[in-house]
Amino acid sequence: MNVRIPFDNSYARLPDRFYARLNPTPVAAPRLIRVNRGLAEELGIDPEALASPEGVAILSGNAVAEGSEPLAQAYAGHQFGGFSPQLGDGRAILLGEVVGRDGRRRDIQLKGSGATPFSRRGDGRAALGPVLREYLISEAMTALGVPSTRALAAVTTGEMVRRDTMLPGGIFTRVAASHIRVGTFQYFAARGDQEAVRILADYAIARHYPDAAGSGRPYRAFLDGVVARQADLIAQWLHLGFIHGVMNTDNTAISGETIDYGPCAFMDHYDSRAVFSSIDYQGRYAYGNQPNIGFWNLTRLAEALLPLLGPDEESGLAEAKESLAGFAPRFQAAYDRGLRRKIGLAGDDESDTALAHGLLTLMAENTADFTLTFRALCEAAAGPEGDKAMHALFKDGSAYGAWAARWRARLSTEDVAPEGRQAAMQSVNPAFIPRNHIVEQVIESAVTAEDFGPFDEFLEVLARPFDDQPGRERYALPPAPGERVLQTFCGT
Repeated sequence: MNVRIPFDNSYARLPDRFYARLNPTPVAAPRLIRVNRGLAEELGIDPEALASPEGVAILSGNAVAEGSEPLAQAYAGHQFGGFSPQLGDGRAILLGEVVGRDGRRRDIQLKGSGATPFSRRGDGRAALGPVLREYLISEAMTALGVPSTRALAAVTTGEMVRRDTMLPGGIFTRVAASHIRVGTFQYFAARGDQEAVRILADYAIARHYPDAAGSGRPYRAFLDGVVARQADLIAQWLHLGFIHGVMNTDNTAISGETIDYGPCAFMDHYDSRAVFSSIDYQGRYAYGNQPNIGFWNLTRLAEALLPLLGPDEESGLAEAKESLAGFAPRFQAAYDRGLRRKIGLAGDDESDTALAHGLLTLMAENTADFTLTFRALCEAAAGPEGDKAMHALFKDGSAYGAWAARWRARLSTEDVAPEGRQAAMQSVNPAFIPRNHIVEQVIESAVTAEDFGPFDEFLEVLARPFDDQPGRERYALPPAPGERVLQTFCGT
């Protein structure tokens, strides 16, 4: 079957020092796990053709589609605070770009497609587990309304990869608004290549922030735009109890999408200090520290852009500081606005932030489950009869009762029908998230038994996170003590 992918590759037209051109490394016996049919259609690709043997050959790197210009992108990055001047796509290859039916330009990239000049002695491959994790969580984030890279497909390779042990290999096909990172700018800035920084900034503006091009200060407007999108994005993470786990500058996309789902996790019980990543020894990327790290990463971007921000160092620095100063108020406004919606408030009162944080404090003190608490609060908003479920989530039910009295007094100041309030709350407080223990169970079934049925069913659940799904209640439950996931791993 002829597989037509309507490639229109703009990044490949940038100077050669932005990337290395090479084809994916073929694998032994590729087998399709899943094609994201809806996304394929959005991109103007026939999902049936993509699932055909010819399509699987492309998705596994065994064939190069017509119009594809495969390349590995160059970038640098701060990893846990330490700067690496050259990272780059060590196990990923950008096949090209497509302009979808909605007019949006997006990258199509293979992850786990073999070694590149940026592999730094790595094998360039991916184990099956991380492939399935990224598929699940990136699609769940999209359904939750969070800007995210997407999963187009996943395949097994018929080969084993060596990590701590031998594991089956997989290849993940990722779709992104682009793969330009803060670290991409750092790569050229570290080399003193101001021409490349300017070329990259102009390209990023044209692709992601076209309105900035028409402003009097396009590079300042570009930085402002990235600052605003990152502030909004991190606020959304916190609203869902999401912990990225590895917020390095090379994992910070200037498009404002969540990218790279390695040691990420969703909190079970609420704890602002929660850390899951096995390599985050100091808690640098803890749940509550994510806004601080977001600002730190944006500061690194501003440093790389300094020569573009003003005619001299002093004026450029002033522009950078002024732009970065917008992060904290933008984040705080987005975070507070989301918290008000989560507790059912339509208006804005100066006491609302303290009220919402009062609930979070109680949740922390009582090890209350983050997702279940906010979902149960939707029922409590409909009437006091819903308080029973809330009491059950707290070790000290009376503590909730005192907070609930203040909450209901505040609700009474707004002219909103209980049914409408409940529906509004249910639209922002999911019933289903990618619970860490279920993600691990799904991966275990696939890796050890080649059973992808649990993976497929979990994807169906996560596609409708805000809906009650009778018969699937177990997917909403927190882990039993023996099921708790205490650490997550990068998989590289």
